[in-house]
Amino acid sequence: MKSEKVSQMSESYFVGLVLAVVGGYIDAYTYLARGEVFANAQTGNLVLLGINFVSGNFMKAVSYLPPILAFIVGVVITEEVRKFVNKGRLHWRQYIIILEIIVIAVVCFLPEGKADWIDFNMVTNVMISFVCSLQVQCFRNIRGISCATTMCTGNLRSGTECLAAYAATKDKIKLHSAGKFYGLVLFFVIGAAVSAYITNIIHEKSVIFSAIGLVTVLIAMFIRLENETEIQ
Repeated sequence: MKSEKVSQMSESYFVGLVLAVVGGYIDAYTYLARGEVFANAQTGNLVLLGINFVSGNFMKAVSYLPPILAFIVGVVITEEVRKFVNKGRLHWRQYIIILEIIVIAVVCFLPEGKADWIDFNMVTNVMISFVCSLQVQCFRNIRGISCATTMCTGNLRSGTECLAAYAATKDKIKLHSAGKFYGLVLFFVIGAAVSAYITNIIHEKSVIFSAIGLVTVLIAMFIRLENETEIQ
Protein backbone atom coordinates (compact mmCIF):
# COMPACT_ATOMS: atom_id res chain seq x y z
CA MET A 1 0.00 0.00 0.00
CA LYS A 2 1.31 3.45 -0.84
CA SER A 3 0.87 6.55 1.21
CA GLU A 4 1.81 10.18 0.76
CA LYS A 5 3.68 11.86 3.55
CA VAL A 6 5.93 14.83 4.14
CA SER A 7 9.22 13.72 5.68
CA GLN A 8 12.41 15.41 6.78
CA MET A 9 15.66 14.82 4.91
CA SER A 10 17.25 14.17 8.31
CA GLU A 11 15.29 10.90 8.39
CA SER A 12 16.21 9.85 4.87
CA TYR A 13 18.15 6.64 4.25
CA PHE A 14 20.88 8.62 2.47
CA VAL A 15 21.55 10.65 5.62
CA GLY A 16 21.49 7.45 7.69
CA LEU A 17 24.11 5.79 5.50
CA VAL A 18 26.39 8.84 5.55
CA LEU A 19 26.13 9.05 9.33
CA ALA A 20 26.87 5.32 9.60
CA VAL A 21 30.09 5.92 7.64
CA VAL A 22 30.95 8.76 10.03
CA GLY A 23 30.18 6.54 13.03
CA GLY A 24 32.43 3.74 11.79
CA TYR A 25 35.14 6.20 10.82
CA ILE A 26 35.25 7.84 14.25
CA ASP A 27 35.18 4.54 16.14
CA ALA A 28 38.15 3.21 14.17
CA TYR A 29 39.93 6.55 14.60
CA THR A 30 39.79 6.50 18.40
CA TYR A 31 41.00 2.89 18.44
CA LEU A 32 43.91 3.43 16.05
CA ALA A 33 45.04 6.94 16.99
CA ARG A 34 43.76 7.54 20.51
CA GLY A 35 44.82 4.67 22.72
CA GLU A 36 42.84 1.70 21.36
CA VAL A 37 39.54 2.97 22.76
CA PHE A 38 36.10 2.60 21.21
CA ALA A 39 34.53 5.91 22.17
CA ASN A 40 31.21 5.63 20.33
CA ALA A 41 29.38 3.45 22.86
CA GLN A 42 29.70 3.56 26.64
CA THR A 43 29.11 -0.12 27.46
CA GLY A 44 32.84 -0.86 27.63
CA ASN A 45 33.53 2.16 29.82
CA LEU A 46 30.78 1.14 32.25
CA VAL A 47 32.12 -2.41 32.42
CA LEU A 48 35.70 -1.23 33.02
CA LEU A 49 34.52 1.26 35.62
CA GLY A 50 32.85 -1.56 37.55
CA ILE A 51 35.79 -3.95 37.19
CA ASN A 52 38.35 -1.40 38.38
CA PHE A 53 36.14 -0.21 41.23
CA VAL A 54 35.73 -3.75 42.60
CA SER A 55 39.46 -4.40 42.08
CA GLY A 56 40.33 -1.37 44.20
CA ASN A 57 41.77 0.61 41.30
CA PHE A 58 39.72 3.66 42.18
CA MET A 59 41.74 6.21 40.21
CA LYS A 60 41.55 4.01 37.12
CA ALA A 61 37.82 3.57 37.68
CA VAL A 62 37.35 7.34 37.91
CA SER A 63 39.15 7.79 34.59
CA TYR A 64 36.21 6.12 32.84
CA LEU A 65 33.73 8.64 34.22
CA PRO A 66 34.55 11.64 31.94
CA PRO A 67 33.51 9.98 28.64
CA ILE A 68 30.38 8.57 30.30
CA LEU A 69 29.46 12.01 31.66
CA ALA A 70 30.25 13.60 28.28
CA PHE A 71 27.84 11.18 26.64
CA ILE A 72 25.13 12.11 29.16
CA VAL A 73 25.75 15.82 28.64
CA GLY A 74 25.47 15.37 24.87
CA VAL A 75 22.06 13.73 25.22
CA VAL A 76 20.85 16.55 27.48
CA ILE A 77 22.12 19.24 25.12
CA THR A 78 20.46 17.56 22.15
CA GLU A 79 17.12 17.49 23.94
CA GLU A 80 17.43 21.14 24.97
CA VAL A 81 18.25 22.18 21.40
CA ARG A 82 15.30 20.15 20.11
CA LYS A 83 12.90 21.84 22.53
CA PHE A 84 14.02 25.43 22.20
CA VAL A 85 15.44 25.76 18.68
CA ASN A 86 12.34 25.17 16.61
CA LYS A 87 12.19 28.32 14.53
CA GLY A 88 14.44 30.01 12.05
CA ARG A 89 16.13 29.02 8.84
CA LEU A 90 17.94 26.01 10.27
CA HIS A 91 16.37 22.80 11.53
CA TRP A 92 17.35 21.94 15.10
CA ARG A 93 19.24 18.88 13.85
CA GLN A 94 21.40 21.15 11.70
CA TYR A 95 22.55 23.00 14.81
CA ILE A 96 23.56 19.65 16.29
CA ILE A 97 25.50 18.74 13.15
CA ILE A 98 27.28 22.12 13.23
CA LEU A 99 28.23 21.49 16.86
CA GLU A 100 29.59 18.06 15.89
CA ILE A 101 31.71 19.61 13.14
CA ILE A 102 33.13 22.21 15.54
CA VAL A 103 34.11 19.57 18.09
CA ILE A 104 35.70 17.38 15.40
CA ALA A 105 37.69 20.39 14.15
CA VAL A 106 39.04 20.97 17.67
CA VAL A 107 39.98 17.29 18.05
CA CYS A 108 41.98 17.53 14.82
CA PHE A 109 44.41 19.93 16.51
CA LEU A 110 44.97 17.86 19.64
CA PRO A 111 48.25 15.88 19.54
CA GLU A 112 48.51 12.21 20.39
CA GLY A 113 49.54 10.94 23.81
CA LYS A 114 50.35 12.93 26.93
CA ALA A 115 52.13 16.23 27.53
CA ASP A 116 53.04 17.28 31.07
CA TRP A 117 49.79 17.18 33.04
CA ILE A 118 47.31 16.55 30.24
CA ASP A 119 46.38 13.33 28.48
CA PHE A 120 45.31 14.43 25.01
CA ASN A 121 43.99 11.00 24.11
CA MET A 122 41.66 11.10 27.11
CA VAL A 123 40.46 14.58 26.20
CA THR A 124 39.88 13.44 22.64
CA ASN A 125 37.91 10.38 23.68
CA VAL A 126 35.75 12.51 25.96
CA MET A 127 35.02 14.88 23.09
CA ILE A 128 34.29 12.02 20.70
CA SER A 129 31.92 10.48 23.25
CA PHE A 130 30.15 13.83 23.34
CA VAL A 131 29.91 13.96 19.54
CA CYS A 132 28.56 10.43 19.33
CA SER A 133 25.93 11.11 21.98
CA LEU A 134 24.73 14.09 19.94
CA GLN A 135 24.48 11.93 16.84
CA VAL A 136 22.85 8.90 18.42
CA GLN A 137 20.24 11.03 20.18
CA CYS A 138 19.58 13.26 17.17
CA PHE A 139 19.22 10.59 14.46
CA ARG A 140 17.23 7.68 15.82
CA ASN A 141 14.71 7.11 13.03
CA ILE A 142 15.69 6.42 9.42
CA ARG A 143 12.97 5.73 6.85
CA GLY A 144 10.57 4.44 9.46
CA ILE A 145 13.00 2.25 11.39
CA SER A 146 14.50 2.89 14.81
CA CYS A 147 18.27 2.55 14.52
CA ALA A 148 21.65 3.92 15.52
CA THR A 149 24.42 5.31 13.32
CA THR A 150 27.27 5.20 15.85
CA MET A 151 27.10 1.51 16.78
CA CYS A 152 26.06 -1.75 15.15
CA THR A 153 24.78 -4.18 17.77
CA GLY A 154 21.18 -2.98 17.69
CA ASN A 155 21.12 -2.72 13.91
CA LEU A 156 22.56 -6.21 13.54
CA ARG A 157 19.97 -7.62 15.93
CA SER A 158 17.06 -5.79 14.30
CA GLY A 159 18.18 -6.74 10.80
CA THR A 160 18.46 -10.40 11.72
CA GLU A 161 15.07 -10.30 13.45
CA CYS A 162 13.47 -8.85 10.31
CA LEU A 163 15.20 -11.45 8.15
CA ALA A 164 13.91 -14.25 10.36
CA ALA A 165 10.42 -12.74 10.21
CA TYR A 166 10.62 -12.64 6.41
CA ALA A 167 11.68 -16.30 6.29
CA ALA A 168 8.63 -17.19 8.36
CA THR A 169 6.02 -14.94 6.73
CA LYS A 170 7.44 -13.98 3.30
CA ASP A 171 6.45 -10.42 4.18
CA LYS A 172 8.50 -8.23 1.82
CA ILE A 173 8.28 -5.29 4.20
CA LYS A 174 10.34 -7.31 6.68
CA LEU A 175 12.88 -8.08 3.96
CA HIS A 176 13.15 -4.39 3.04
CA SER A 177 13.62 -3.49 6.70
CA ALA A 178 16.33 -6.13 7.07
CA GLY A 179 18.09 -4.64 4.04
CA LYS A 180 18.01 -1.19 5.63
CA PHE A 181 19.53 -2.41 8.89
CA TYR A 182 22.23 -4.47 7.16
CA GLY A 183 22.96 -1.52 4.88
CA LEU A 184 23.67 0.65 7.92
CA VAL A 185 25.97 -2.04 9.30
CA LEU A 186 27.79 -2.34 5.97
CA PHE A 187 28.37 1.41 5.68
CA PHE A 188 29.58 1.51 9.29
CA VAL A 189 32.21 -1.09 8.38
CA ILE A 190 33.11 0.87 5.23
CA GLY A 191 33.64 3.97 7.38
CA ALA A 192 35.90 2.00 9.71
CA ALA A 193 37.92 0.62 6.78
CA VAL A 194 38.39 4.07 5.25
CA SER A 195 39.42 5.42 8.64
CA ALA A 196 41.99 2.64 9.08
CA TYR A 197 43.57 3.51 5.74
CA ILE A 198 43.68 7.28 6.30
CA THR A 199 44.61 7.16 10.00
CA ASN A 200 47.62 4.95 9.27
CA ILE A 201 48.87 7.71 6.97
CA ILE A 202 48.15 10.99 8.77
CA HIS A 203 47.41 9.71 12.28
CA GLU A 204 45.52 12.06 14.65
CA LYS A 205 44.73 14.60 11.91
CA SER A 206 42.66 12.03 10.03
CA VAL A 207 39.60 12.75 12.18
CA ILE A 208 38.94 15.84 10.07
CA PHE A 209 37.79 13.62 7.19
CA SER A 210 34.78 12.55 9.25
CA ALA A 211 33.66 16.17 9.04
CA ILE A 212 33.21 15.71 5.28
CA GLY A 213 30.35 13.32 5.99
CA LEU A 214 28.85 15.72 8.54
CA VAL A 215 29.04 18.62 6.10
CA THR A 216 27.35 16.43 3.48
CA VAL A 217 24.53 15.74 5.92
CA LEU A 218 24.26 19.42 6.83
CA ILE A 219 23.88 20.38 3.17
CA ALA A 220 21.48 17.53 2.43
CA MET A 221 19.23 18.62 5.28
CA PHE A 222 18.42 21.83 3.43
CA ILE A 223 16.42 19.62 1.09
CA ARG A 224 12.93 18.84 2.27
CA LEU A 225 11.31 15.75 0.85
CA GLU A 226 7.76 16.80 0.13
CA ASN A 227 4.98 14.42 -0.85
CA GLU A 228 7.47 11.56 -0.80
CA THR A 229 5.91 8.29 -1.84
CA GLU A 230 6.76 5.40 0.43
CA ILE A 231 5.88 1.74 0.20
CA GLN A 232 4.58 0.58 3.56
